[in-house]
Amino acid sequence: MAVHEIKDILLWCVGINYAVLLIWFGVFVFAHDRMYRTHNRWFKLSLETFDAIHYSGLAVYKIGILLLYLVPLIALCLAM
Repeated sequence: MAVHEIKDILLWCVGINYAVLLIWFGVFVFAHDRMYRTHNRWFKLSLETFDAIHYSGLAVYKIGILLLYLVPLIALCLAM
């Protein structure tokens, strides 16, 4: 596999994962009450706990995107 192909794959991975992150954020912002009611049926969570779980999940997912896809992509671009 050529370096150019790896760069293309990493770029697609960054784009797809950021799209998932933005969809998650959009649903969390615009359908917050419905999500909370749905999750509260399964797990008895307070509103603060629910928000903290989703906020930390978004943060961990974003850090994962940065470390697993964006940093190697930048390193390959700089090495070329």
